[in-house]
Amino acid sequence: MASEYASSGEYIKHHLQNLTYGQLPAGYERHDHHGNVEVLQQATWTVAHNAEEAKAMGFWAINLDSMAFSIGLGLLFLFFFRLAAKRATAGIPAGLQNFVEWIVEFIDGAVKGSFSHRNPLVAPLALTVFLWVFLMNFMDLLPVDWLPYVASMAGVPFLKVVPSTDPNVTFGLSLSVFFLVLYYSVKMKGPGGFFAELAFQPFPKFLFPVNLLLEGVGLIAKPISLALRLFGNMYAGEMIFILIALMFGGNFVLGLFGGALQWAWAVFHILIITLQAFIFMTLTIVYLDMAHSEHH
Repeated sequence: MASEYASSGEYIKHHLQNLTYGQLPAGYERHDHHGNVEVLQQATWTVAHNAEEAKAMGFWAINLDSMAFSIGLGLLFLFFFRLAAKRATAGIPAGLQNFVEWIVEFIDGAVKGSFSHRNPLVAPLALTVFLWVFLMNFMDLLPVDWLPYVASMAGVPFLKVVPSTDPNVTFGLSLSVFFLVLYYSVKMKGPGGFFAELAFQPFPKFLFPVNLLLEGVGLIAKPISLALRLFGNMYAGEMIFILIALMFGGNFVLGLFGGALQWAWAVFHILIITLQAFIFMTLTIVYLDMAHSEHH
């Protein structure tokens, strides 16, 4: 599929472009592939034909591919775990039940090791975060051209199949965790206690502006680092797969070498996608534990 593009740059840009739906403003000039120009007479909701149109759509545009794959993978996770729960037996587990019980025990051990309080929400949240992020990351192991090629045959211009390479998705996850951290910080310590935690440490109380600045920056940095860590690692991994795929557009020897590289990187990438899901889950547990803890 790389050979279908005029240059390597066009191939890379095509694979990094989301299928974006949004509103183009009135008066916007749309350029098609044949050089024709269409001036919109009124604001129009449509699918972006290129990165410039996606940018012009502004904040309220939505990446349809990221939403479809992330929601679809979440439903897939719920379906199989519900199926395992319905088929669960008291005897020796086998098949799907054995796998689900192993995952649940693994998550339960991680929660007990990092969360020192009682909250029935934390373990299910950790399970959901780990498996959802893992499934989104796992899409990176699919050959980069397969699904986009099928989508192009159906008239879909762009398709990014790895939701965690979209910062909108990773920030959505991290901000959800951040709001839970704020909620439990206020619930467990009260508004005054939470403010005191931010304003009266680590320096003496009369330096509360400095404390508030330092602790406020540290608090805001949590969701930002959580989102960018996942996005950065997955985006870099996807970029390497795209660069390797370019080799298939060359001669036979280059294509053969690219196949070997792709296999080697996919094997190594299994560790990366699992580790990133585990890190996201662990930090979620740790942040919630800190929200439940009183600091004196």
